[in-house]
Amino acid sequence: MLITDVLRLATRMFRTNRSRTFLTILGISVGIGTILFLVSLGYGIQQFILDRITTSDALLSLDISTGDLENLRLSDDSLLDIKSISGVEKVSPLVTTQAQVNIGDIATELTANFADRDYFRLDGTILKKGEFYEDEGIDKRVVILSSAALQLFNISEKEIFNKKINFVFFTEEEDDDKGGIARSFIEAEGEFRVVGIIEEENSNYVFLPRSLGQEFGFDKYSKIKVKVESEESLNITREAIIERGYIVSALSDIIEQANQVFKIVQIVLASFGIIALIVSAIGMFNTMTIALLERTQEIGVMKALGATSLDVWTLFLAESVIIGFIGGLGGIFIGIAGGEVFNYAINILASALGGEKVDLFATPWWFIFTIISFSTIVGLITGFYPARRAARISAMEAVRYK
Repeated sequence: MLITDVLRLATRMFRTNRSRTFLTILGISVGIGTILFLVSLGYGIQQFILDRITTSDALLSLDISTGDLENLRLSDDSLLDIKSISGVEKVSPLVTTQAQVNIGDIATELTANFADRDYFRLDGTILKKGEFYEDEGIDKRVVILSSAALQLFNISEKEIFNKKINFVFFTEEEDDDKGGIARSFIEAEGEFRVVGIIEEENSNYVFLPRSLGQEFGFDKYSKIKVKVESEESLNITREAIIERGYIVSALSDIIEQANQVFKIVQIVLASFGIIALIVSAIGMFNTMTIALLERTQEIGVMKALGATSLDVWTLFLAESVIIGFIGGLGGIFIGIAGGEVFNYAINILASALGGEKVDLFATPWWFIFTIISFSTIVGLITGFYPARRAARISAMEAVRYK
């Protein structure tokens, strides 16, 4: 039997048993669509969260600190030493101190960070509003506030850009006479202005240009950001820095752990969809079995006219594969359409509550091809037993069957 004959006979079910075939395909489509919907939701949430916390530069960055080691400090010499390590492309230090911030009649103490523009890129910092300051700008009296710090002054994000800010920076130095720590302060001349706001609800801090910190004499770094040349050199560079006694951490480690968690979430979500698909496959198996019983005499006639058991087996198997394949296509449509409708409803709700629009669904192309193949295989497996049973029917018994 030619392939064209197999396809022509296998597609007769769309004409002879339209309702039953349509409901069988719909059942497979719902199962496949549920898997696609849930897994796409998992991928979308993963992509949304990771895009918010990292950039490509941040994934190639290392955080270097000294922890509680008193005999090891980060300074300009440390900066040069780390920069000389093979595989290091860029270094960017951070100076952290405490400061009193005055805006109008309100004064509060918070963390002041001195960093250059590269630090934000290596850290993956994203501004909610405004822009990053320039390292070599003429006006160094510019700051970037966290949204948590902004709330302390009870000023809106729009108004803060028109406010003038005054700073008093505190320094801690060893008191040789008493053996303790003496606290002094540096009052910054002139007024500062806000150029950007970072979305951060848990920490009160401000960022200022590192060149300004150098003018005030802050030369001890609390942390150094290191960008490596490539992903392959990340671990090699890390080991070289650790050998120098520093504590090294990487955002890529957190991302890897997060990806592991998301994989588990995707598996759990896909499991719910697979349950729906199993129910659909049982319905498909029932359909193929009923079709076998209804067409027993037809099988006998085909064999009497010269059709072999292999031809009958191929015919029934082709029917189940076609149902599985078309069910997969329908499932993709249902899954994507359901995701779009759900995402649209979420964005309407977010807009009504004053939030921003988000895209909670992401469907990789490889997953679409995988799920079509999966549904086709489900059809193949479901139709295997009815096809095998049909192929074994005796022509004489089939003709006499009622």
